[in-house]
Parts: sequence; structure tokens; C-alpha cells
Amino acid sequence: MTDARGRLESDPFAYRITGSGALQIERGGRTVLTLGGPRAAQLIARLERAEGIEEQLLLAKATGHYKH
Repeated sequence: MTDARGRLESDPFAYRITGSGALQIERGGRTVLTLGGPRAAQLIARLERAEGIEEQLLLAKATGHYKH
């Protein structure tokens, strides 16, 4: 897994889990996607096992911004 252009290092995604279990994905200080339900739970489980660039790639893929 790679980030060929290095954009995930220079402008990384961030995330937070809300009290209701929703997952908010942010980039550049703005919320770009909010996931809920089973899809959020599945991604949260994968994020808990991920490290470094793998975490960034999971977030990018979830938002659809991995091709830009």
C-alpha cells in the first residue's frame, strides 16, 4: 500500500467516533464524511488494527478521495 504522491502525509485525514457510534472523517479541519451503522462499525474495527499510512489509506478509500 502506498501514497505515490505523498498527499496523505502532507494533508492527512483525521477521524473521531461520536457518542452514538458514528464515524466522522475530517481533512483540512472540515468534516468530509460521516458514516453510521454497520459500515461505520466495520471501518472503526479496521482502523483500530491499522497503523500509519494504512490508516490514511482506509480513510481515503472510505471518502472516495483516494484517486485524486
